[in-house]
Amino acid sequence: MPIFKIATWNVNSLRVRLPHVLTWLRDVEPHVLAVQETKLPDEDFPLDAIHEAGYTAIFAGQRTYNGVAIFSREKTTEMITDIPELDDHQRRVLGATIDGIRILNLYVPNGERVGSEKYQYKLNWLNKLDAFLKEELKKYDRMIVLGDFNIAPEEIDVHDPRLWEGQVLFSEPERNAFRNMLKVGFQDCFRLHSPSEKSYTWWDYRLGAFRRNMGLRIDHILASNALAPQCVKCEIDKAPRTWERPSDHVPVIAEFSI
Repeated sequence: MPIFKIATWNVNSLRVRLPHVLTWLRDVEPHVLAVQETKLPDEDFPLDAIHEAGYTAIFAGQRTYNGVAIFSREKTTEMITDIPELDDHQRRVLGATIDGIRILNLYVPNGERVGSEKYQYKLNWLNKLDAFLKEELKKYDRMIVLGDFNIAPEEIDVHDPRLWEGQVLFSEPERNAFRNMLKVGFQDCFRLHSPSEKSYTWWDYRLGAFRRNMGLRIDHILASNALAPQCVKCEIDKAPRTWERPSDHVPVIAEFSI
């Protein structure tokens, strides 16, 4: 039975990390890679390099901040770049249908700090996303939502839960928003296969966080309830974090038997 391999990676500047991305695509050969924080206006997107690597690309970018893209070996259709009912000029959402699977690539707001305006913006953003996912599932039962969620869902996803308790990325309202996404009709692919593993996808650049494994699992791949039983593997690839000038995030990869 054919295997569909899909990955997510916050590259923290595609301009800086393009050589890493091209190397990783060559070595891992996913069918689809969703990237976040491209930090590029659309006119500067390195489309020729992506095509030379054997992928098509769709993207929604802006200068300096945010930006999302999807690289695919197959044709993409039904592209969207916004959540309905959410007035937001920031480029954080990119959806497409590939091989009959609806894919939604997200760069969820960070939130800055609990109680700030950016934190309220994040919670409102997540609330609008929840309503949007309910509508999308009515149209597409085979669906994958992936990206940088900027939420560590459970204590096992944080190197020191007591230190992070009540902090942005791990506050109860954010974690509850993540649980609500699952209740809409999704499953966390990594936890399907590694229910008790303490693994992380992001480490701060400071304090030797990666060397000391002081990380959080905030990058996720969610599969709709109809598609989740076909997820045969999901893993975190830490290798790119050891490369020169790395992103502070690493790829997450899921494989589906389709």
